[in-house]
Formats: sequence, C-alpha cells, structure tokens
Amino acid sequence: MTAAQPPSAAQELRGAGLRVTAARVALLETVREGDHLGVEAIASGVRERVGHVSLQAVYEALHALTAAGLVRRIEPAGSPARFEGRVGDNHHHVVCRSCGAVADVDCAVGEAPCLTASDDHGFAIHEAEVIYWGLCPECSTSRSSSAQ
Repeated sequence: MTAAQPPSAAQELRGAGLRVTAARVALLETVREGDHLGVEAIASGVRERVGHVSLQAVYEALHALTAAGLVRRIEPAGSPARFEGRVGDNHHHVVCRSCGAVADVDCAVGEAPCLTASDDHGFAIHEAEVIYWGLCPECSTSRSSSAQ
C-alpha cells in the first residue's frame, strides 16, 4: 500500500474551480516554495519557470488564487503585500522593523484564545490576524555590535 500523494498544483487549481494555465501552476509553486514573497519576486520566479509573463497577469493570478483560498495575502503596515502558501490555519507573523523579514508564528496554544475577542460587537469572528513586530536575529546582532 502506498501513501497518498499530495495533489499537484494543477489538481488544486482544478479543485478550486480555476482554469489551469502554466503561469498559474508556476505561480502557485513559486509562492509555496518561497518565504512571504512580494509580487516582483513571484513574477521573477514565474518567469524562470515559464518564460515571459506580464506583471498584470501575476497580479490577476494572485487575486484569483487568494480568492480561492490557495494563497494567503498579508500586508504588514508600511510594507507591500506579500504572499504565502500556508493557508487554512490561523497562524500569525513576526516582522523585523529593520530589514522587513517575515516569519510564521503559530497561534497561541490552548482553546484558540486569539479568536476570542474581548468584545466582538456582534460579529461572527472567523480569523484573527496578529503581527508581532521586533528585530530579527541578524538585525539584533548588528545593532548590538554597532552599539559597542
């Protein structure tokens, strides 16, 4: 008995009701292999895989994949939008104030306290988006070195 293979990017696109194109497959693979990539980096990754693709086509595909839940868009304050392939969970992010590096942070442990608002104002809350701000290890080291 063999273990089930995860679905291919093309199968995921079809499953989400999206048209399968080489550019969309390349985009989904680029985002999933990347680390909170911006649009320019995604476009570059797609071009490496399939050749020419316009920036407008990348934006349109990102919009479609985000709407379908295959890609997640995050927008830390003061930063351009970034995209990631980790979807379907309630994770958060930590952002370096100096270099802009972004890393995933799992939700607090226990009974999903980050989904319990002190006052929901009657809203049915589905997700919480938390961004922790600080300095990444590299920037912390360089700042402490320059302070000496």
